[in-house]
Amino acid sequence: MTTTVEELEQTPVRHGLLRYAATKAGGALLSIAMVIVATFFLFRMLPGDPVRALAQGRNMTPEQLDLERARLGLDKSIPEQFLHFVGQTLRFDLGVSYEYKRPVLDLIGERIGSTLLLTGTALVLAVSLGLWQGARAGWKPGSRFDKVSTAISLVLWSVPTFWLGLLLLMVFAAGIGPIPGMFPTRGSSSVDKPDGFAGVLDVGQHMVLPCLTLVAVVYAQYLLVMRSSVIDEVGQDYITTARAKGLRDDDIRRKHAVPNALLPTVTLVFMRIGFVVGGAVTVEAIFSWPGLGQLFYEAIRVPDFTLMQGTFLLITVSVILMNTLADVVYHLLDPRVRSA
Repeated sequence: MTTTVEELEQTPVRHGLLRYAATKAGGALLSIAMVIVATFFLFRMLPGDPVRALAQGRNMTPEQLDLERARLGLDKSIPEQFLHFVGQTLRFDLGVSYEYKRPVLDLIGERIGSTLLLTGTALVLAVSLGLWQGARAGWKPGSRFDKVSTAISLVLWSVPTFWLGLLLLMVFAAGIGPIPGMFPTRGSSSVDKPDGFAGVLDVGQHMVLPCLTLVAVVYAQYLLVMRSSVIDEVGQDYITTARAKGLRDDDIRRKHAVPNALLPTVTLVFMRIGFVVGGAVTVEAIFSWPGLGQLFYEAIRVPDFTLMQGTFLLITVSVILMNTLADVVYHLLDPRVRSA
C-alpha cells in the first residue's frame, strides 16, 4: 500500500497528540494517587468518634463499644487502616458505610442521578446564559448592556453560595413580606409525587431554587471568558473585511466572531464540570437535595469515614479527569498549541 503525502504529514501530529495525552494521563494518575493519600488522612483529623456517634441514644458498655470499633476496623493502627483503604480503592471497593451499613458504591449509585440532574441542568443553563451575554457584551464593549451584565455577573460570582442559597430559600420558599412562598423548601419531589408529566413538573418545581443558585454563581466565568474572546476577535482583519463587504453586524458576530471565540469557553466547560459537581455539595445541603452533596454532608455529621472518603474521592477524581480531558481537547482543537 502506498502512503500519501497527507498521511505522512498527519503522522507526526497524531504521535504528538498521543504523547501529550499520555503525559497528561500520567499527571492525572499521580494527582489521583495524591488525592487517595490526602483523602484518608484528611478525614482522620476531624473531631468526633464514629463509634460513639453511632451508639448515641443506646446504652452500650465500653466492651460493646470496643467490639463495634473492631467491627468497623477502627481498632487497627493508622498505617494498617491506610493500607487497607488503599487496597480497597485499587480494587474499586469503597467499603461499607458505618451509618447505613451498606456498600458505599451502592449509596453513591442511588444518589448520583439526582446530582447529575441538578448539576447538568445548571451547567447547560449557565453555559447558555454566559455565552449569550458574553458574546453581546464583547461585541460592543463599554455599552450599557456590557456594563450592566458584567457588573451583575461579578456580584453574583462574589456572593458565597450558601448565603445566596439561604437567601433564595428564605424569600421564595418560606416567603417574606408581600412575597409568598412559591417553591418547595426541601427535597427533589413531593411525598405524594404524582405520576407521568405531573411528576416531572413536581421535580422541576423542586429543582428551581437549587438550580438557580448554582447558575447564578457559575455563569459569570463563561460570560467573562466569552466576552474577552469576542473582544479579541473584533480587532481581527477578517472582521474588518466582512464589514467592508457590507455584511450585517449580527451575521458577522453570529457566523464569524462567535465560532472563533468559542475555543477557550469550550475548554472551560470541560474544566468546570468537575467543579460544578463539587460545588453542589453546599447547594444540596441547603435545599436537602438527595444527591452526592447531601450524602457527603450526612457522612460528615457522624463522622462516617468510609462514606466521606468514597464521595470525596469521586468528586475530586471527576475534577482531575475533566481537567485532563480539557487539556487534551484544547490541544486537539487549537492548531497553535499543536505546533508549539
